[in-house]
Amino acid sequence: MTIISKLLLDYLDQNLSVSVYMEAPEEMTDYVLLDQTGSSVSNHVTTTTIAIQSYGASLYGAMLLNDEVKEAMPGFAALPEVARVELETDYNFTNTETKQYRWQAVYQITHY
Repeated sequence: MTIISKLLLDYLDQNLSVSVYMEAPEEMTDYVLLDQTGSSVSNHVTTTTIAIQSYGASLYGAMLLNDEVKEAMPGFAALPEVARVELETDYNFTNTETKQYRWQAVYQITHY
């Protein structure tokens, strides 16, 4: 786990109505899962791509939780280690094999 992932985990855990994890918990329906999908460095400044998956008991519940994530994320930019938080995209990401309802929001986070 990178430092920025840990900062985001702690921040979202304090600012969302559900728990936030780096690994999927067993037998829970409403939670958020973080996944760092990549990073780059330019002029000693790092940009990390994070996928934030919102799981819910229904598709509507997952969508509402995704909206809660999107409302909380601008506040993450107020941390001194974070320069910029940008939403790239968000979309329905339901797992058809397991029938787990989820939405995914992909963010670019520029940090020091």
